[in-house]
Order: sequence, then structure tokens, then C-alpha cells
Amino acid sequence: MAWVETAWVETAWVETAWVERLICVPVLLPLLAAGVKLAIGGRLRRLQSLISLVTLAVSVVVSALLLVAADARGPLVTELGGWPPPIGICLVADRLSTLVLLVSSAVTFCVMVYSVVSAYASQEHDAPMAIFHPAFLVMVAGVADAFLSGDLFNLYVAFELLLGGSYVLLTFGGTESRIRAGATYTLMALASSMLFLIALGVTYAATGTLSMAQLAERFARLPTQVALLVELTLLLAFGIKAAIFPMSAWLPDSYPTAPAPATAVFAGLLTKVGVYSIVRLEALLFPGGPVSTLLMWVALATMLTGVLGAVAQTDLKRMLSFTLVSHIGYMVFGVGLSTVAGLAGAIFYVVHHITVQTTLFLVTGLVERRTGTTSVNGLGGLMTTAPLLAVLFFVPAMNLSGIPPMSGFLGKLMLVQAGLADGRPLPVALVAAGLVTSLLTLYAVAKTWGKAFWRGPRAVRVGTVVESEEYTGEEPTVTTAAVPGALTAAVAALVAIGLSFTVLAGPLSAFTHRAAAELMAREPYVTAVLGGRP
Repeated sequence: MAWVETAWVETAWVETAWVERLICVPVLLPLLAAGVKLAIGGRLRRLQSLISLVTLAVSVVVSALLLVAADARGPLVTELGGWPPPIGICLVADRLSTLVLLVSSAVTFCVMVYSVVSAYASQEHDAPMAIFHPAFLVMVAGVADAFLSGDLFNLYVAFELLLGGSYVLLTFGGTESRIRAGATYTLMALASSMLFLIALGVTYAATGTLSMAQLAERFARLPTQVALLVELTLLLAFGIKAAIFPMSAWLPDSYPTAPAPATAVFAGLLTKVGVYSIVRLEALLFPGGPVSTLLMWVALATMLTGVLGAVAQTDLKRMLSFTLVSHIGYMVFGVGLSTVAGLAGAIFYVVHHITVQTTLFLVTGLVERRTGTTSVNGLGGLMTTAPLLAVLFFVPAMNLSGIPPMSGFLGKLMLVQAGLADGRPLPVALVAAGLVTSLLTLYAVAKTWGKAFWRGPRAVRVGTVVESEEYTGEEPTVTTAAVPGALTAAVAALVAIGLSFTVLAGPLSAFTHRAAAELMAREPYVTAVLGGRP
């Protein structure tokens, strides 16, 4: 971003040691806040809400400071416990990690506002404050730790931390559907964790270290078969978490059952942690290897199977879950190209997708709150009865579909240009598949929006009065409920963030290219972590 090169950035604070100490804040502060909230329990509800919001607001500010410093100075490193790597574990803030950390912090802050207002509006104070919010903060800390981790074992710990919080959020309320979905989610997570642990054991046995900076140098000296075994095992573990084909069937059956704030964060962030890990794996540890071709085939299958599933759905949450799977394919496509342009496109698309997918699931939560259902066949006329809600869904839906000049279109354009510049048959085929996927996504969301928002209103019963009977579908009528303005404001803020990526597309694209070049070079990362150590 051009503004990072101004004299303000070059002031003394960027060079001071305390900037590096800030790297721990997005991890430690949510954990501390979660502990305090658990100690308070169900008491002091306003204080609990304030703790959550202040914690996430501070994380946003710290993430922004780290992004500016990392872009000006290069990767920032803090050594945990005072032990230098590779003996100790370190946290590393480079351009990629600070960018996704800033976006995820902003998104989780908006979701927390939504959650707090929703709990107060529904008079559900005790359970959300005593259980939901601490679990949410633990998950946020795990996500931040995963983005900043400079050690594979610490990355494993981060995964377990965020998964521990997500287990609670997914089964929150204890309904039969949520327990069933939680069981599926838990089994897949455990399988992924076991594969990750196996890969860690093989890696340490073969190299004597789990520091990513050291592994970037030592994997190249391993026998090809051993390096390939480790790469494929790690890719399989991360692929399950990212829900790439053929390990994506669990997601549409799990995410839609959770409360709206949890589903939104799951969709926006948890799969992106898996994608982020794949980016680190392929760019830092195994650049340009034979697995790149496999990744492109996987991306092709993920795009097409996901979007075909989305077209067939008649429920808002399940339709969005399938589009989530489908669009993970775009990110994997960019990684598989193993070029700066492809990786920059993948990073841009990750940032865009975190915001847009989270927004769409939160809007769906508002629809369910107002109408009592997310079934498309049970909705109708919301453009008349709730026009602001219709607009809040329509804008990110069009962004997801890639309508020019929105960020979804710009991210896809970056990937298309990178694929065509490669020139090989498989990348060109992926470009074609990406265009087809984009058109089918547009069809799926347009069909859904037309039925749920645009067509004549169905019979909507408020108390004992039927307000409209233009729609004569077979679904039973539901009771409408008012949507608090603060909930709408939180979602509108996310819509605005998504649109800001269009306004700032030039600086953001330039930043993602610098981040991709830094990743592909590898030397800045290794030098920042190890210095002159072998």
C-alpha cells in the first residue's frame, strides 16, 4: 500500500522493540479475557460485554499497527519465553499474517457486536455470557496463534485451541441437530489432528526441528520420498480443515446448525486457517514441488462439486455452505500455480472471502430471526417487508458472485490473469472452470434472492393477523420478529468493509503482491527468524 511508504511510517515507533512485543497481544489478550469472563460467570453482564468488545477492539488496533510495521520493516519476530528459535517457539508477523489477522480481527469484532446485541434483545443473558463468549474468545485466540505461528508444533496447538472453542460454539444449546453436527465435526477434526501429529513426528525424526524457518532449509536436503510423504500428510491434514475436495462433505452438514454468530465465524475464518496453512506449507516449505499439479486438480474438483451442490439447495444456510466449499477452490488454485501472481490472487481472495462469507451468514441469521426459517420455500416478499435486509443480502451476494467492479470480481480477475499467464493446459482449464463456477454461483444466489426476497410475499402471520396472502406456498406460516437496529448496523459495517476492498483494490492488490513476493523469496522470513543461526 502506497500510504505505508509515507514519512509517518518511517517514524521511530516502527523501529522500536515494543512493536515486536505487540505480536503476542492478539493471542494472549483474548485468552486472558476468556479466563476473566469464566471467573465472573453469569454475573455483571454489562461488564462481560464490555470486556469482549474492548478485547477485540484492541486486537483490531494492534493488528493494524503490526501490518504497518511488517510492511515497512519486513517480518517481525517475538521469542516466547526468551528462548531463541529453533530451541524455543516464536511468533512471526509478516505481510501475509498481519493482513489476514487484521481482517479476521475486524470481522470478529463485528460478530461480537452482533452476538451481544442479539443476546440482550432475546433476553438470553446468562448462557451466552457465561459460555458462548469465553468459547468465542478462545477460538479467536487460536485463529490469531495459527496466523502468527512460526513453529509447526505451535501451529498444532493453535488448531486445538480454536477447535476447542468451536466445539462449544457448534453444540451450543444442546439441541439434537447441533449435537449430531458436533459429532461429525469432532470426528473430522480428530482425524485431521491425528494426521497432523503423525506428520510432526515424521518431520522431527527426519529434520530434528519443527521451526518453519529451519524446515525451509532442511526439507530441500531430505530424500525426495520422505519430503513428499511429509508434504502429502500435512496437506491432507490442512485440506480437511479447509474443506477441500474430497474432504468437504462434512461442512454443509455441520456449519448450518450452529447459532448465527458461530456459523458466520466458522464460515469466514476456520476454513481460511486451513487455507492459510496450505499457503505456508507450499510457499515456505515446499515451493514449486510436484504437489502443485495435484493442488490444481483438487481446486478444479472443489470449485465444481461445491457450486453444483449450491445450485441444488433450497435452504439459505446450506446454499451458502456449498458456495463456501466451492470458493475455497479459487484459493487453492492460486496456491497451486506457485507463482507470485497466483499467490497474490489467492491472498486477495482470502481477504475478500473472509468478509463476504461472514456477512452472508449473519444476514441469514437476521432473516431467520425475523421469519423463523431459512427455507427458501418458506420465505418471500422480504424486499417489501424488510428492504434493508434484502439489500444487505444482495450486495455481498453479488460480491461473492464476482459482479464487476466488486472485490470478488477483482480477486477472480487476478487469478484468471495468473492462470492465463502460466499458459499450461491445466491452469487454463482451471480458468474456464472458475468462470463457470462464478456464473453458477450467480445463478444460485440470484435464484435464492429472487425467491426469498423479490417474489410476492407469502402469508406472514403476526399474532392473529395475516398481513399478506399473495404467496400461496405450502410452507406453514411463521411469526415475524423485529430485528434490533444494532444487529443491522453490525452487519452493515461488514458490508461496508467488503465494499472497501473494492475502493482500496489498487493498494490492497499491491500489498498482496508484496506479501506473495516475500513468501516466494523465503529468505526474508528465514533471516528474520534465525538471523545468522543455522
